[in-house]
Amino acid sequence: MVWNQASAIREWIKYHSWLGVEKWFIYDNNSEDGIEEVVQELNQENHNVTRFLWPWIKTQEAGFSHCALKAKSQCNWISFMDVDEYFYFPYSTPKHQQFRSLGHAPQNSLRDLVANFSRTNIGEIRTSCHSFGPSGLDAPPPQGVTVGYTCRLQSPERHKSIVRPDALDSTLLNVVHHFRLRKGFEYLNLPQSAAVINHYKYQVWGVFRAKFYRRVATYVADWRENQNEGSRDRAPGLGTEAIEPSDWSKKFCEVWDTGLRDFVLANFVDISTNSLPWEKRSD
Repeated sequence: MVWNQASAIREWIKYHSWLGVEKWFIYDNNSEDGIEEVVQELNQENHNVTRFLWPWIKTQEAGFSHCALKAKSQCNWISFMDVDEYFYFPYSTPKHQQFRSLGHAPQNSLRDLVANFSRTNIGEIRTSCHSFGPSGLDAPPPQGVTVGYTCRLQSPERHKSIVRPDALDSTLLNVVHHFRLRKGFEYLNLPQSAAVINHYKYQVWGVFRAKFYRRVATYVADWRENQNEGSRDRAPGLGTEAIEPSDWSKKFCEVWDTGLRDFVLANFVDISTNSLPWEKRSD
């Protein structure tokens, strides 16, 4: 579910398409930044993107249930992710060959990963999320979030799920990050050495500040109200006012992690233009 994220979805879709994602359902929560044009361009580039206008605020669970129902006849697996979240496959060791092939992740790695569980009783694959901070930056990184943000919190926060539509309970009941499964199906927690999600949650202040204007998170009705102040949907220590802390660019930085940055630069750069597929070019 997105709101005014037109500038972010090209990188997100181009990257995950390389990993094997074949179809996209974008739930547009009243965007006003020209997202329709971006979706049209992506479709012209052979990305299968469907945009649903979803005008209801604070209805993530309902949107997820709607998507699961719509996608059931079209998809074997569905991943529920935000546009600032990216699957990352660290270098695989022999210990984790049961989940993916040895070494660096090849093209279509995500599609191959879920295919391994299509004939099992696994109905949901849960992947841990690492939250990244501004990484010392004051302006949005021109090469995209995967290259620009490289410092994160040490411990993972939450998880995101990939689910099999045929394994979901008929109620489609979900708690944002996971669904209730039918009897006989189980979930799997992927080890972090097999796959993680890089969540570029705390970006430069100009980007992050927009979340105060109209946050689509489920558990914080309005960031400006003194309610549910302990929720993880809030930024720790930020309070209820959209005032930039003096040390914002250095916050949420405990571990320098350049794994995905290095992977992107090694696999996505066009050697003829020295640019990434989602970069804006001046020609």
